[in-house]
Amino acid sequence: MSLFRKYGHVFAVGLQSALVYRWNFFIRGSFSLVHLCLIFILWGAAFSGVDQMGGFDVRQTLTYFIVVLALQFMVGAFNEDYQIGEEIRNGLINQFLLKPVNYFGYRLSLFASARLVSGLLVFVPLLAASPWFRDQLTFPALEPWRLSAGLAAMVLAAALQFTIAFCFGLLAFWFLEIQGFVILSYAIETCLGGSLFPLDLLPRGVFVVAQYLPFPYQMYFPAAILTGRIATPEEATRGLAIQAAWVVIAMIGARLLWAGGLRKHTAVGG
Repeated sequence: MSLFRKYGHVFAVGLQSALVYRWNFFIRGSFSLVHLCLIFILWGAAFSGVDQMGGFDVRQTLTYFIVVLALQFMVGAFNEDYQIGEEIRNGLINQFLLKPVNYFGYRLSLFASARLVSGLLVFVPLLAASPWFRDQLTFPALEPWRLSAGLAAMVLAAALQFTIAFCFGLLAFWFLEIQGFVILSYAIETCLGGSLFPLDLLPRGVFVVAQYLPFPYQMYFPAAILTGRIATPEEATRGLAIQAAWVVIAMIGARLLWAGGLRKHTAVGG
């Protein structure tokens, strides 16, 4: 209960901070509709004269991208790595070394509060634009296993995204600037995470290999469950197991980086 009150208070403070910047989230979500319009134009042209691609029609593909857009605001780690890196460089990390506060838990609480606000606000522009694209949407039957697996995949995707961002932020213990690492990670995640195209359109061999990497489980996997690209509970269960394994691996990596960083850290400032 003591831990719940402690990090619950951090979550509440983060929620208040996120609400202060609610217009930032709303405007970002609104501008994402421009990106969505470009996706509609691009994939509409790609399906011109073609009924299906990779076993899915144009409506199923466009539904996938709308779900991905919503998920980016609900589970995506936008700038956690930069914030953590700044706190390390500026010495603000020192205050957490002198108090009974777990820094990972502190940052995770702030991340959860920000994602709650941005995840809700992104539905405002989506609902406003729905008269123009709702006829293009098609979802599978909402079976109990699909709903439970989709929610579990979203939670694990958020945990994986946050933990990977946390690891990159901790690199500031060793490097003055971590932007290069973050940009490289973002480029790989964009290509192999399913934001550019559904990964099941990859050649079969490449897709099989990609399923054992962490990137598809940051965005593609929960979207694939919710939009029917993953069709069976057995396939979803297998994916959840791999996703959970990557979350554990990322957390172990974060713990090792934290321990190693503290041994190198010189407490100046803060």
